[in-house]
Amino acid sequence: MAFDLNSDLGEGFGAWRMGDDAAMLDIVTSANIACGFHAGDPSIMRRTCELAVAKGVRIGAHVGYRDLVGFGRRALAVAPQELRDETLYQLGSLEAFARAAGGRVRYVKPHGALYHAAAADRELADAVVAAMREFGGPTPDHLDGTGLALLGPSGTQLESAARDAGIAFVGEGFADRAYTPSGILAPRSQPGAVLWPDDAVVQALSIARDGKAATVGGDTVAVRAASICVHGDSPAAVEMARRIRSALDDSGVTVTAFT
Repeated sequence: MAFDLNSDLGEGFGAWRMGDDAAMLDIVTSANIACGFHAGDPSIMRRTCELAVAKGVRIGAHVGYRDLVGFGRRALAVAPQELRDETLYQLGSLEAFARAAGGRVRYVKPHGALYHAAAADRELADAVVAAMREFGGPTPDHLDGTGLALLGPSGTQLESAARDAGIAFVGEGFADRAYTPSGILAPRSQPGAVLWPDDAVVQALSIARDGKAATVGGDTVAVRAASICVHGDSPAAVEMARRIRSALDDSGVTVTAFT
């Protein structure tokens, strides 16, 4: 059994920093790097790409709404064509720094409000996928290193749009977030939506071994995933990630990048 472990990184801006990216890159196998719209700036993008390449971590484009003030977590009314252009813009920007560091962008993961909006709205999902096709084109053998994959929630419009376009889709589960009974992430404002480290370790193992995650009501819900996310801005994120990685290793799960 093999699973990827990913984290959202490069999410500072200017003098402001979030999380310990260097330490996290010693643990995870894939890095979702902010592309300057919800967070990140050129220098942070360069430095995060350099660290990822040096540590053998796969680089993914963490594309989001153009919303630095709201950290990309505000629902914005962005037209599909505009979203397509903005997604392509972010991809191209991160790819430049990835290449300069000796790597390349391997996959795309929408961020925050865009993650949820595109999961529910086929037009927005199609816009993200269209930008991916324009950037690199659909390649059925992408796992051999020749194209982009889309990382996101399984059973959603993002998965359908990717499959229909010939883009490889990788389901994602969250170690440190509780779900609703319908299988989507519970809003951060809801009590119990963000899990404490002990619970996050249990959840990561449950997703990897049983395909199940906890709901805010205390039940479980099916989560089809091949990659587990640990948010870089969660409390004690690095220590949580270390414990999750160790627990996966000890349980016989091979932690390896999906690209």
